[in-house]
Amino acid sequence: MARDVPIIVIPGMQGHREWMQPAIAALERTSTVRSFSLNVEDGVGDPFDQWNTQIDRALESTGASKAILVAVSFGGLVGVHYAATHADRVAALILVSAPSPRLPLTTAEQRLLEHPFLLLPLFAARGLQRLLPEVWAARPTWGSRLAFLCQYGWQVVRRPLAPHRSARWIRAWQSRDLVADCARISTPTHIITGEDTLDRVVPTSSTRDYLTLIAGSTAATLPRTGHIGLVSRPTAFADVVRSFIDDLDTARSRRSA
Repeated sequence: MARDVPIIVIPGMQGHREWMQPAIAALERTSTVRSFSLNVEDGVGDPFDQWNTQIDRALESTGASKAILVAVSFGGLVGVHYAATHADRVAALILVSAPSPRLPLTTAEQRLLEHPFLLLPLFAARGLQRLLPEVWAARPTWGSRLAFLCQYGWQVVRRPLAPHRSARWIRAWQSRDLVADCARISTPTHIITGEDTLDRVVPTSSTRDYLTLIAGSTAATLPRTGHIGLVSRPTAFADVVRSFIDDLDTARSRRSA
């Protein structure tokens, strides 16, 4: 049964598993969940190879032979590479607001590769500007909005983005043929996005490009969210994930019958 398969959550560009905690807690109500921080890579070797090793360790800690990967934002690229190279260890792949490997870098992102520390204040300001409309849509009251912003802001301050690592990870992405990796994936794949007008970090059209890149993949939209719906509406996010997992079990039952 797919519901008995453990889940491994792969974080996004911020790199810290702690940023994902609301989603992890919601998923843990019905599943065994593991995660790790992208920052565990040593800054010298191939980060994708090192992340593959971390996923292996997370899976081995559960005692299971396969896992369901829930790969968030930039972590989606990590999940794609692992699913393509370790197909026997992946029961399903769920990509959450992940950029397509065909998404071109903006001018600002190209400049980030050259001067990551100088552009950190700019990206912080842009991040706040992009996320505020989605927080207003996801949370129904001023009190809940303020509480979420305080909690989320505390994680940002306590575990900040590492610009030099982000630049290194983007270079590693750009040097790897992840489009070819997508073509190799045969495991059930589900794409989750927020609403088109609320995700101002990764265009939903870019995430839905995986419907073309990965054969047989399906998609769902998490209402009233944008890029961070898994933490702004974690219970609703977990429900979408479980619905996909239940559909896998239903499909298997039909094939058996």
